[in-house]
Amino acid sequence: MTFNWTPHRFVGGALALDVANSVILRFDHEKSVDRFAVPEQLESFCEAATRLSAERNIFPTLAPPSAASRGHLIQLREATDRYFRQLIETGQDDNALLADLLTTSATALKNAPDTHSLQAATARSVLNLMAGPDRTRLRICGHCGWLFIDRSKNRSRIWCDMAVCGNRHKAAKHYRRKKETAS
Repeated sequence: MTFNWTPHRFVGGALALDVANSVILRFDHEKSVDRFAVPEQLESFCEAATRLSAERNIFPTLAPPSAASRGHLIQLREATDRYFRQLIETGQDDNALLADLLTTSATALKNAPDTHSLQAATARSVLNLMAGPDRTRLRICGHCGWLFIDRSKNRSRIWCDMAVCGNRHKAAKHYRRKKETAS
């Protein structure tokens, strides 16, 4: 199965979140898809992120990990998702998850062949996100479960992308209202 990947431009500089969101429907084990399970998908991810990512000025060229270092990227992806998801849900830092993310980031950086590798860029992006102001704007999409940065003025966005999840949410709401009225 092939997926075309378009980075989430609304993530606003967080390659780390794009990588964390590479698992589609993470919490629905029957429908969940890991976009990094196939090496060709990693290549297309890197090509798309090189062209379209909000951090392309920081990481201008991204190379997919070698087979030997792919595991470091996956560990980093999972540690990133666990840490930021817990931070969003509770509003509190978890020292164990933070330590795991920092250790995993350090391992990814240490084992990256160069600064252009996806795992090195992702680790740097994680560190930028952890230290930057966007950390307080992190949200979990109410429809798909992706992590995103809420750039709205009043910080009230509930979905990652209006064109996809927002429209689906509004269409479902309209359908429910229409069904209730017909009853």
